[in-house]
Amino acid sequence: MHSSHPGLDGTRGTRRRFLLTLLAAMLLLGALLGQAVRPPSVLAADTYDNPLLAAVPGDGVVESCADPSTIHALDGFWYTYCTTDPLNAEDRNEGGGFNFHKIPTLRSEDLVTWTYVNDAFTTVPDWGEPTAGMWAPEIKLIGDTYYLFYGITDVKEEVSGQPDCDGDNAIGYATSDSPTGPWDDSGAPLIAPRRGGDGCNFFWTFDPEVLIDETGAHIYFGSYYGGVFARDLVVAEDGTLAAPEATTTQITIANRYEGAEVAHRDGFYYLFVSATDCCRGPLTGYSVFVGRSTSPTGPFVDQVGASLLDSRVGGTPVLSMNGNRWVGPGHNSVLVDFAGQWWTTYHAVDRFDPYFAGAPGFTKRPLMIDPVDWVDGWPQVRGGLWASDEPMPAPAAQPGDTTAYTPSYAAWDVPGATIGQLSDEFSSRNLHKRWSWVRESGAEWELGGGELTFETQNADLFEGSNDASVLTEATPSGDYIVETKVRLSVPPDGCCFNYRQAGLVVYADDDRYVKLVHASIWETRQTEFAKEVPPAQALRPYGNTVVGPPAEWTWLRIAKRVVGDEEHYRAYTSDDGISWVRGGVWTHILGSGARIGLVSMGGDGFTAEFDYVKVYRPRGWSAAGG
Repeated sequence: MHSSHPGLDGTRGTRRRFLLTLLAAMLLLGALLGQAVRPPSVLAADTYDNPLLAAVPGDGVVESCADPSTIHALDGFWYTYCTTDPLNAEDRNEGGGFNFHKIPTLRSEDLVTWTYVNDAFTTVPDWGEPTAGMWAPEIKLIGDTYYLFYGITDVKEEVSGQPDCDGDNAIGYATSDSPTGPWDDSGAPLIAPRRGGDGCNFFWTFDPEVLIDETGAHIYFGSYYGGVFARDLVVAEDGTLAAPEATTTQITIANRYEGAEVAHRDGFYYLFVSATDCCRGPLTGYSVFVGRSTSPTGPFVDQVGASLLDSRVGGTPVLSMNGNRWVGPGHNSVLVDFAGQWWTTYHAVDRFDPYFAGAPGFTKRPLMIDPVDWVDGWPQVRGGLWASDEPMPAPAAQPGDTTAYTPSYAAWDVPGATIGQLSDEFSSRNLHKRWSWVRESGAEWELGGGELTFETQNADLFEGSNDASVLTEATPSGDYIVETKVRLSVPPDGCCFNYRQAGLVVYADDDRYVKLVHASIWETRQTEFAKEVPPAQALRPYGNTVVGPPAEWTWLRIAKRVVGDEEHYRAYTSDDGISWVRGGVWTHILGSGARIGLVSMGGDGFTAEFDYVKVYRPRGWSAAGG
């Protein structure tokens, strides 16, 4: 905040001159004693505000730093390395096209104030196509050598053996004795392209992550198509690396996760991974999930005991949308400051300013940082409050620093009194008059045995495909929680029953709703939490995130809260009705005419059974699930 009062400005100037004089004296004393003296922490940033927009000397700020990897280097500075992108909307060439920087490098002393230093590469290494992207860097210090790992989106034909292919991606590395280069590339892939089939069918080989500890060295890699894997990383005496294919271990099931980050704490290895689409502008639902294991190569299981290798895929949300301006937080890097506090750097999307100016649809993903707290042995960004949008205490970025951060823990929505006139055990032979259909003619359903049976339809609610039937009832005024218990007859394993789904919607019309369903997606069964807006409101009007693992019977809750002039909808899921997983928030304006609905859609051939629908007034908030 700036003051226009001359007395306040003068006081600030006097204090600053005093501190600078004190600093100069300390530096002189340090030089006389032959010791390095760091500026006192009062001169470092005391607070920060997201996003962290690194200064570009003489040329604005870095508006996008996707997939950040952060390290404290031997020179005392922190460095963050970003995926290939323009620095900002004005970063263009003479022809007006964007300049795509090959791994922009940022530097900071305090983890708050950043400066763009350079690009790790000026051209793609010789074994990659000149037009390839260099994505998701990983920085690691081995001995006194810096290793920069990266993914190349498209390698040359002589590397992959496949002509005319732009999907033969691979992972390479480069070395330097300085965190800012120059970098000496390895000259060949460390992880070569991996075939998924004939022709230009390659598994996605992106997102390197390296862990080195007393158990050895491991490299993690992969993405949705194929899954995430680990291999042993062998460091030769001359510093060259190898990752023998024979040591490959699958870490996650395919078609759920990417962006692995692994951390070791109190006897457990924690695997952070990101899920859903990174780049849907204001409807980006990208989020971070975690599993843990006593082994660096898994199996990793989540807080309710579900494996990240299961078809009914596990993963505890550790960072997702919370209803403020930030959506799509993900692809994180973790670090520990000099006071022992854990932090994560990651990217997110400002839903009010999602795109590079002048380039609608090109999502920018600025650099973010927030603390990580440990709750019963599990990580939660800001204690479950997730991405910050207000001043926060800065990290202890240098030896001797402290941080003023103290944890605050997120509250959970707790069901209170049941609203009887909107709740139904489906114990009658006929639907109660509270229910009405949207497009009943396409619905095959019946009541019996205390359940509503609803056959999956070869129909959907997805952008321009709006032919699914919806069984609806009114919503109560104000805040409420709606819950159902559903069984979807899709087999628990196997591919591919896309995209059969059944569950809840809060439905204003075909283009305005939020949806929480048990869904079959390729090899996986997931709980999808989605939002749709009219096409005029967004270039990509449908966005989704995911929550906890489904089961034979899956419990689904949507909690609605009115916050200012918006409605916040938070998802909860359970595989037993007792232990709940708290998911992200979609903001929406559905209005008083919105209705609670049930859907069973995405393809025919299967059955959804609904045991009940219950609507509650929220009792309040709880620090624990259930």
